Amino acid sequence: MTAAGLHRSPREAAPPARSAWPAAVRLTWLHAASRRIPAALGLLAAIGALLAVALGQHWAIAGGPAAQGIIPLAAESAAAAVIAVSSHGPFGEAEQATGRWLPWLRLAVAATLTAAAAGCLAAAGLAGTLPGGAWALVRNLAGMAGLGLLSAAGPGGAFGWAGPAAFLIISEAGLAAGWSTPLVWPGRPPHDAGGAVCAGLACAAGLVAVTVLGTRSAGGSGDPA
Repeated sequence: MTAAGLHRSPREAAPPARSAWPAAVRLTWLHAASRRIPAALGLLAAIGALLAVALGQHWAIAGGPAAQGIIPLAAESAAAAVIAVSSHGPFGEAEQATGRWLPWLRLAVAATLTAAAAGCLAAAGLAGTLPGGAWALVRNLAGMAGLGLLSAAGPGGAFGWAGPAAFLIISEAGLAAGWSTPLVWPGRPPHDAGGAVCAGLACAAGLVAVTVLGTRSAGGSGDPA
């Protein structure tokens, strides 16, 4: 046997084409894990369960409209804080590896958590009567979530709770004082157009801010665009 005719290497088989879907799914899961989405969903479910218990057991605080609506409003504020804080990731500049998909992942996380929070809180309404009904709950939550996302994009992701908490205090003061401005939308009727517009603008501004700018880290650097 000779080596004649073996001077050419055999043609290598072409590698099979790889689908982009497994990589996209893995990237989405890694981004969700970096935002602690499983824990956030658990917290939202717990907030919804607590609200259901409060409504089912007819928990109430003596006083006027401000006191009577404090429990649902506090639940909405807590859910908005969870959404905002979960928009912050720990990796900073390392997330540049996600390239052009990063803004879309930010938007998907914020929108998904907002929808999940609305579902959890609306389901809690089955245990009792929600002040203003499900529509007012969704409106209030969406607006507070937007304020939280603006806080995350400004002062920093760790301070995303500050916007909903501050607005909760303002809303309680407005309800107690009888304010009628749509800027304090929890005090408006459920189908009030002005309140819906203000809450919608706050939600849209928060989603745009966190999508385009990302959130600031404790060290002051934001997520790369």
